[in-house]
Amino acid sequence: MKSTARISTIHRKTRETDIRIRLNLDGSGRSTISTGINFLDHMLSGFAKHGLFDLDLRSKGDLHIDAHHSVEDIGIALGQAFAEAVAGKEHLVRYGHAYVPMDETLVRSCVDFSGRPYVLFKVKIPRKNLGDLDTELVEHFFESLGTHARINLHIELLYGRNSHHICEASFKACARALAAATRRDPRVAGIPSTKGKL
Repeated sequence: MKSTARISTIHRKTRETDIRIRLNLDGSGRSTISTGINFLDHMLSGFAKHGLFDLDLRSKGDLHIDAHHSVEDIGIALGQAFAEAVAGKEHLVRYGHAYVPMDETLVRSCVDFSGRPYVLFKVKIPRKNLGDLDTELVEHFFESLGTHARINLHIELLYGRNSHHICEASFKACARALAAATRRDPRVAGIPSTKGKL
């Protein structure tokens, strides 16, 4: 199995946002995050740390309107970065799952790099806002990420009460599931599918 770097660079610029991402799937969890949304920065830093992804993410957006465009486009660009980094998917484990507890909260995330995007987000966050983030945008972030990474992504809150714990456990569970699914296994011959293509 060849050991090639799996690094992607994405620049997404629209009339509403300007986003630059550099993602290394085989990193150590280092990150530089600047989105202009402090709570999202906190979530994405934990995402990188617990997925062992090196992530440099800088976003400028029309936050004077609200955070919707920035959160959506960050999800889109990060999804594109994952899709580009796994490229041909040779030797890819493909599937991953993780359970992440955080005090009274437990979240499960399951991932399949199938090439067929589908996102199921069964997470209720009691509070409307966490810091400067509207919590209804959390689901939108994961929908954008999963769709543009072209993955099957399920995130489910099994139980929990604290909004911060629920949100943070969701990001960390997703990251750890992605880390498991994007591992390379020398026993996987070529593409991990009986179809021969993903």
